[in-house]
Amino acid sequence: MSVLSIRLPDSLHQFVKTVAAEDSISINQFIASAVAEKVSALTTEKYIQERASRASKTQFETVLANVPDVEPQAFDRK
Repeated sequence: MSVLSIRLPDSLHQFVKTVAAEDSISINQFIASAVAEKVSALTTEKYIQERASRASKTQFETVLANVPDVEPQAFDRK
């Protein structure tokens, strides 16, 4: 495990301390979780952009044309 020293404005530090206490976790756990969430969001965004760059409207329309044209069942309406 790595040790990282960060500088936070006093107001943000107090907010993190309060929120972490409300969740009954340490500040370290809170910050590690926050960093993991941010990394996950950025990684997911990159993955979606990469997948979108390979998209083909023609292929999408071909697949969509194979969907049966039927009314949805009662539980699927709304």
